[in-house]
Amino acid sequence: MKLEDIKTIGVVGAGTMGQGIAQICAQAGYKTILFDINAQVLEKAQVTTVKNLDKGIERGKLTEQEKQTALANITFTGDTLQLSCDVIIEAIVEKLEVKQSIFKELADINTPDTILASNTSSIPITQIAAAVPNPERVVGMHFFNPAHIMKLVEVISGAATSPEIASTIKQLAEKLGKTAVMAKDSPGFIVNRVARHFYVEGLKLLEEGVADVETIDKLMQASGFKMGPFELMDLIGVDTNFSVTTSMFEAFHYDPKFRPSRIQQQKVDAGHHGRKSGRGFYKYE
Repeated sequence: MKLEDIKTIGVVGAGTMGQGIAQICAQAGYKTILFDINAQVLEKAQVTTVKNLDKGIERGKLTEQEKQTALANITFTGDTLQLSCDVIIEAIVEKLEVKQSIFKELADINTPDTILASNTSSIPITQIAAAVPNPERVVGMHFFNPAHIMKLVEVISGAATSPEIASTIKQLAEKLGKTAVMAKDSPGFIVNRVARHFYVEGLKLLEEGVADVETIDKLMQASGFKMGPFELMDLIGVDTNFSVTTSMFEAFHYDPKFRPSRIQQQKVDAGHHGRKSGRGFYKYE
């Protein structure tokens, strides 16, 4: 499939990442179908989309007409049968078996030409594609949070991914206004592999009582980082960050340098997932 053949894009998962991905696809002029099994999550995604577009108007980034056009391009649905698309991007929980299951289900209601792209931030594309019919059309398309603002997209080729498919997805990312980089298949790919220790080492300092959360964050900001590790984990989602670290720990055969933190595990168990839950490493109104 070539870029000009893409007319309809499906996004599976209406959480923070899925909502943002669907929004930019709709803004780029694509008929976009945002799917989630949770009606409340879909409703929240719809509200967030309107808020984001309104902020864009306030900042002079788009017009009222462009907002209305983007909204008209998005369908919010809980029916998988509506996901008959040219490209489908999954942005669901970071678990291999769940991603494989949804792709196999989508393969049954789409043609072999439909591109299946995963927004996974840590699971090798080769593993996801292994259980999917026509694995050559499975590719990584990893956006960064918030997806409607962050420019980078990693395009990852698994062992079976067609070079033509990877090239088409790179072109699609660029049409969405992103800077796309090509990466080979590896746990965490480029950014998450490098950035993982930003979080892991910060958590180790906290575990060892070297400094508290606020001090570590302030020191990292003083060193040139826009946000410290704990502020960033709260923004991304403590649960999401923990899931990615756990996935990479397993993928690297339990290499100690990727060991998840017991403190972060406790936050997840307590439901302190960061900004989205009102409490993480910090408290939010």
